[in-house]
Amino acid sequence: MVNADERRFDVLRAIVADYVSNQEPVGSKALVERHNLGVSSATVRNDMAALEEDGYITQPHTSAGRVPTDKGYRLFVDRLSEVKPLSSPERKAIRHFLEGAYDLDDVLRRSVRLLAQLTRQVAVVQYPTLSRSTVRHLEVLAITPARLMLVLITDSGRVDQRSVDLGDVIVEDNVARLRSLLNAAMVGKRLSDASAEVAALPDQSPPELRDAVTRVATVLIESLVEHPEERLVLGGTANLTRNVADFPGSLRQVLEALEEQVVVLKLLAAARDPGTILVHIGEENEAAEMRSTSIVSIGYGSRDNLLGGMGVVGPTRMDYPGTMAAVRAVATYVGEILTSR
Repeated sequence: MVNADERRFDVLRAIVADYVSNQEPVGSKALVERHNLGVSSATVRNDMAALEEDGYITQPHTSAGRVPTDKGYRLFVDRLSEVKPLSSPERKAIRHFLEGAYDLDDVLRRSVRLLAQLTRQVAVVQYPTLSRSTVRHLEVLAITPARLMLVLITDSGRVDQRSVDLGDVIVEDNVARLRSLLNAAMVGKRLSDASAEVAALPDQSPPELRDAVTRVATVLIESLVEHPEERLVLGGTANLTRNVADFPGSLRQVLEALEEQVVVLKLLAAARDPGTILVHIGEENEAAEMRSTSIVSIGYGSRDNLLGGMGVVGPTRMDYPGTMAAVRAVATYVGEILTSR
């Protein structure tokens, strides 16, 4: 026989399912009709009264039905024994869509578009944190005899292109020497260490290359320093405006917080593990302007090389199992694509 706690959780789960799909407060009569709970209406009413007393559901003042509270959603999420996996066609579609990307920017743009479509929420992806990246290769190409193109490639797949005016002509042999010199100083090093190595290069260079090295070093150091303003890609903001009723009086604050990015970056930064999904529900969010939202996030990359965080922001009335499955699947494929490049 099912004990009272299990039975009440079944009632809570049914209330969450109905409220998420219909956006209407749920009454005991509807629960008995729609769900095979195996108990009488009177028992369901008693269970709902107990859930309300414990703070898991509440009664909006305009309705006889009940809706889940943040505490109710939290219990529901914590009791999800496993996140339902996506179907084989869904996984195949995700892989196909992401594998068509040609560089890091494209991978991340496709990721947010896909996540926003799959979850109908706002999708956010953090750029790979540069301080953890290492230099894979620096390509140096002569565009004209006095102008070079630098292409910096990191192990996280980031490609940064810069051009340098040398102020003087450089012969082809010296372009090759310059390339060797720079790669010897940078390859395999963390970006911050590579920056220090590059800064010291002009003093160690042969006299005939010193001027070119100085100009290249100045431009490269800019590429090697973090660009916080580039660290987040956002997609699907319009999805929030479809559910204005879920944000009574607070939608504008939520949109402003998303635009400022700092709040979301802080939440994504907490996602340190590619295998663990974090769910922040309503009042659990530190930032006051995000307390009408839930944020589902996860790290992407590999266990030894965490690249960044990604996730979705939506109302607390959210399809948690489906959202968590989509976030995990997209993060897995993005991590595989970027760590295998």
